[in-house]
Amino acid sequence: MDNDNRELATLLPVLPILVELGANRHITATAETLGIPQSTVSRALARAAEVVGTPLVLRKGRGVELTPAALALIPKAGEALELVRTGLALAREESGQQFGRIQVAFQHTFGEEVLPLFIRAFTRENPGVSFDLQQGSRAFCLDLLAAGSADLALVAPTPPSSRTLGAEVLYSEPLKLVVPADHRLAGSSGVRLDEVRDEPFVMLEPGYGMRSIVESLCHQAGFRPHVAFQGQDLHTVRGLVSAGLGLAVAPPERGNAQQAQRGGLSRCEVNIAWPAARRDIGLVWRNRPDATAQATRFRDMVLAQGRDLLGAR
Repeated sequence: MDNDNRELATLLPVLPILVELGANRHITATAETLGIPQSTVSRALARAAEVVGTPLVLRKGRGVELTPAALALIPKAGEALELVRTGLALAREESGQQFGRIQVAFQHTFGEEVLPLFIRAFTRENPGVSFDLQQGSRAFCLDLLAAGSADLALVAPTPPSSRTLGAEVLYSEPLKLVVPADHRLAGSSGVRLDEVRDEPFVMLEPGYGMRSIVESLCHQAGFRPHVAFQGQDLHTVRGLVSAGLGLAVAPPERGNAQQAQRGGLSRCEVNIAWPAARRDIGLVWRNRPDATAQATRFRDMVLAQGRDLLGAR
């Protein structure tokens, strides 16, 4: 091996470290981002400095200052890594296998059945693809999408499509009035929402999709609900209703809606006769030309097969 190749063999493994250090200018943060010990970063920079023939970083307070040599090398290192990534993707494509990661944001209520069904169907045909999942409120999911931190989002209600976002409704489900088992409306065949206008409500916090849906339904029924309690997931909301602390509007529970709770608490779901109470669940994605092939493939599968997959629950 000639001297040039020896130098490259020493320098190439250091390129990801150099590029990350150029982004955050801090050795500890670089180590944390790459998931390696800080000492590994320091040794790698020392090896790179030996190849270049001059230091690449200078200590400055709690961070580091890049030397002119580093500032010249790092942009080219980034270009080299991007070329390697492109070549790797082409090589894997030639092998007929699909790899990569898909970032999906979703609301809490879709993590138990809906999203797992989609992922299972996709990974059967694409076993090399991994998923990064983040859950939270509707606003949180859409913010991740807008910031480029998610490829797709599963939310309700579904936002309208725009120049920057694509969206499509996957399915619609009815909403129920959830009441304590000993409530006067328990066992009723149906109820107008304005019949409970003077009762306390248990809701999700602002920013959650169900919060905006329930507030809209109450507005249609001619009143503003008194929110006695608010939480971050529907399990908590239903539990508070079971304890007799208020009423809630929520999607139907799978299984027995009057299931016993700890301490003998229970609840009942009642059909809402008026106003029409449903929510649309949809898939949202960014309209961008550089979307990954894996994310596009997953989106297309969900749009084409999602309703059938959910019908098999």
